[in-house]
Amino acid sequence: MTMNERKTIDLEQGWEFMQKGITKLKNILEGLPEPQFSSEDYMMLYTTIYNMCTQKPPHDYSQQLYDKYRESFEEYITSTVLPSIREKHDEFMLRELVKRWANHKVMVRWLSRFFHYLDRYFIARRSLPPLNEVGLTCFRDLVYLELNGKVRDAVISLIDQEREGEQIDRALLKNVLDIFVEIGMGQMDHYENDFEDAMLKDTAAYYSRKASNWILEDSCPDYMLKAEECLKREKDRVAHYLHSSSEPKLLEKVQHELLSVYANQLLEKEHSGCHALLRDDKVEDLSRMFRLFSKIPKGLDPVSNIFKQHVTAEGTALVKQAEDAASNKKAEKRDVVGLQEQVFVRKVIELHDKYLAYVNDCFQNHTLFHKSLKEAFEVFCNKGVAGSSSAELLATFCDNILKKGGSEKLSDEAIEETLEKVVKLLAYISDKDLFAEFYRKKLARRLLFDKSANDDHERSILTKLKQQCGGQFTSKMEGMVTDLTLARENQTSFEEYLSNNSNANPGIDLTVTVLTTGFWPSYKSFDLNLPAEMVKCVEVFREFYQTKTKHRKLTWIYSLGTCNLLGKFESRNTELIVTTYQASALLLFNSSDRLSYSEIMTQLNLTDDDVVRLLHSLSCAKYKILNKEPNTKNISPTDHFEFNSKFTDKMRRIKIPLPPVDEKKKVIEDVDKDRRYAIDASIVRIMKSRKVLGHQQLVLECVEQLGRMFKPDFKAIKKRIEDLITRDYLERDKTNPNMFRYLA
Repeated sequence: MTMNERKTIDLEQGWEFMQKGITKLKNILEGLPEPQFSSEDYMMLYTTIYNMCTQKPPHDYSQQLYDKYRESFEEYITSTVLPSIREKHDEFMLRELVKRWANHKVMVRWLSRFFHYLDRYFIARRSLPPLNEVGLTCFRDLVYLELNGKVRDAVISLIDQEREGEQIDRALLKNVLDIFVEIGMGQMDHYENDFEDAMLKDTAAYYSRKASNWILEDSCPDYMLKAEECLKREKDRVAHYLHSSSEPKLLEKVQHELLSVYANQLLEKEHSGCHALLRDDKVEDLSRMFRLFSKIPKGLDPVSNIFKQHVTAEGTALVKQAEDAASNKKAEKRDVVGLQEQVFVRKVIELHDKYLAYVNDCFQNHTLFHKSLKEAFEVFCNKGVAGSSSAELLATFCDNILKKGGSEKLSDEAIEETLEKVVKLLAYISDKDLFAEFYRKKLARRLLFDKSANDDHERSILTKLKQQCGGQFTSKMEGMVTDLTLARENQTSFEEYLSNNSNANPGIDLTVTVLTTGFWPSYKSFDLNLPAEMVKCVEVFREFYQTKTKHRKLTWIYSLGTCNLLGKFESRNTELIVTTYQASALLLFNSSDRLSYSEIMTQLNLTDDDVVRLLHSLSCAKYKILNKEPNTKNISPTDHFEFNSKFTDKMRRIKIPLPPVDEKKKVIEDVDKDRRYAIDASIVRIMKSRKVLGHQQLVLECVEQLGRMFKPDFKAIKKRIEDLITRDYLERDKTNPNMFRYLA
């Protein structure tokens, strides 16, 4: 019989044969004793379907077989599967469901193989649902839709039992929840709508109950420990049996109930809240607080605010402490006040170290906390102590570290580290220009009087300042350090010049430091009437300098000079180290035994103030080189002076200090003057580019431009605008007085 004459199989007969195969499959699934399918069995069943689908119409039974395929599932589910699940409850129901679902998937796999030919042609042509999908849909429509509510409640009840510490079968839950996912056939809506929503609601209610008790019973650290543990366990739950897509939603619910709802209560708990943790340095608890609160929206804002308040309070307490200490010492000695201020800066540095470590470690370098730290330090770093601004205190502190014999005895590494920290503090100070001016004054003293302990450190802090505040900030200071190096070379060549020109020798050892005017602070230069011996020195050096350059004018600043004199007293000769002014005054007594105040003043050509300081240091202070009539403690214009030949001292060499002039007022005046120029320049720069601008806008832009160096006062800016109008740089708009125009 040829292929074309194949015997036609009718529907009844063919289906009867298929029915046997399907029954055998059901028996195997039910665990009844049945031999497994052999490959011959499988081939026979497949071929039967193939034949029934490839017969010529009207014997092509594809549609009927497709329907029968679905009916086989429906019949099996209704007769066997559903009753077996319905008779069980809770965990046993879940186990039955899992077993039945596993069997159902096996059945779908086998039947779709038997009916595979339908899938390839009939279904593809008619765009019908594929066999696999039909099989799963039957289970969904008949079993899942009826039972999902019960199943969901059973699962949630088990989850709650586990939360209370009971052991549950996690593998079972995983398998049950996989049904919710698989039944969606690629979509998650069954899992989300039929299970997840209810589970999230239950979670929220569960933790809401817990939190309301914990917040009353526990301290803040204990509460946070519990919260962290809960979050860890919920994560673990997702890893073991929930679908991974649930994790963010679940954690969000737990965080909301445990943290968001009670955030303020938790942070402000009286003896264990955020303030207390900061006060008692509870680093671990603070780290935990950051970890927890960083997960909730805007959770870190209140933490960073408390941090800022705490640091501000600590810093302000330091200022108060320093103020009190300074006012107690004021009555005693000025020097000790200086020491108090050193201690204050040291403490501020320690405070900054401590809280910067908190920001980097506990608060994981978060920008919000860096901002809080900055704002807190800006508050108290700009308060003065005992009449000195922070800018001055910092400059004095640096001076103490960098000068020889300062009160800070530190190793090189410690000096580097401390300078680094001072520069960090400078960032918080609004009057950086004031610091620069004080620092420059003190740097000048260190350099000129050879008080600087180490050139490398001087250069190193300038590099740090340059990085922090820009090149303009340090350009003058760098010029000062370079000047000194050049001055040393200059001195060497002067000495060579003297050894080559024997007739030019001034007869005194002379050291001259040539400085560039622009770099150094401005010093008063008086036409002091020099003693003849010194006049010769000045002439010799001038001649030497002329050989080097013709275009520079030398201005002599005698107020900074020093001089070594030999005092011939009756008991023995003593070497006196004095300033040029003091030396000039003493040398007058070589030619006169007794001189009045006015004679000294006329011969030296100095101001009253300077003469008083000078004579006081020589006749009323520790070393009385001159005798004064009348013998009082104050200098008055009617006094007379004579050389004290009876003077003795156990030292062979003594230094007679000149009382220092308080330069603070002058520094502040200089800075004010510089600020006026800076504001002028800034206004002109802005107006030049904008041409026309409103008052408000101009002031704001000006503040922004100058903010890096100092905080300009609005009144000062207003004054400078008026001044520029009178000097014809700007004019007011005719119609609107609040608008300014730039005049080119």
